[in-house]
Amino acid sequence: MHAVVLVGGFGTRLRPLTFSTPKPLLPIANVRQLEHLIAALGTAGVTEVVLAIGFKPQPFLDAFPDGVCAGVALHYAVEPEPLDTAGAIAFAARHAGISDTFIVMNGDILCDVDLTALVAFHKAHDAEGTLHLTPVDDPSQYGVVEIDAEGWVQRFVEKPQPGETSSNVVNAGTYVLEPAVLDRIPENQKMSIERVVFPAMVADGRLAAMATDDYWIDTGRPDTYLQANLDLIDGSRSRILSSVGVNAHVAASASITHSVIGDNCVVEDGCVVSDSVLLPGAHIGARVRLERSLVMGSVGDGASLADCVVGLDGHVSPNASLVGVKVPDPSEVAN
Repeated sequence: MHAVVLVGGFGTRLRPLTFSTPKPLLPIANVRQLEHLIAALGTAGVTEVVLAIGFKPQPFLDAFPDGVCAGVALHYAVEPEPLDTAGAIAFAARHAGISDTFIVMNGDILCDVDLTALVAFHKAHDAEGTLHLTPVDDPSQYGVVEIDAEGWVQRFVEKPQPGETSSNVVNAGTYVLEPAVLDRIPENQKMSIERVVFPAMVADGRLAAMATDDYWIDTGRPDTYLQANLDLIDGSRSRILSSVGVNAHVAASASITHSVIGDNCVVEDGCVVSDSVLLPGAHIGARVRLERSLVMGSVGDGASLADCVVGLDGHVSPNASLVGVKVPDPSEVAN
């Protein structure tokens, strides 16, 4: 079975981290996010993953030089120009010659849905497409999906007002599709699968959906990316990963609480790090205090950071006190 993973986004919300590393290649508990996704796909019987890449393919080629990720073969489909979600899926599927049922996943989610069960649900319904749905606390912030008792999608309600719908489940970013879906998407045309293709399938009675209450998170924002890391070290997920990467040096006098320390990081004497993620190669000077922060660059001695994001080229001055700051400021960096 094939799968298409959408990795063409610009990662705007995670800047400045994504200035140097595409979002799907950022680590989650010291394992690249893309590896988490592809490992789950491999468990479900996927033998080849097609990466739908919108720009900068080289980092992906460098990350997986042998063309294999988590034991699954990779196929690279680099769009000539951004084609939106439907266009990207169709381009990737045609590029790889997909001619049977396939899975699609957004590259910025982590979830524990049983993909084998999702495919079985899809086949049992003889659907053209099947969505994975997940419940949310506040449906007014999302596009809600209404389904009937048999699991067929009836309509989409974008950011519903109170009383507009009784549904609280949303598109979770994983789909099972038949090749017939490609007939709905003209070649090399920019098109949204959520706004154009799925509603057309609903009109034809061909779109099913399976709702589950498994772990699910969109990792595309600093706060959710941070949460996804911490969930993999504190028992919130069904598996627990190491919180300290290889060749990391943490001074004996440093205090590390509920945090992830990446490969080759240095944490010097007297630091207090809590609820934070140090990405590979980060350097934290002496007596630094970090709270709820993401650090890829360096932090000078005696600095204090809370709710901050420090990119690869970010350097926090000694004794600085920062709250809610991005270093460097993405608005001041030329794209």
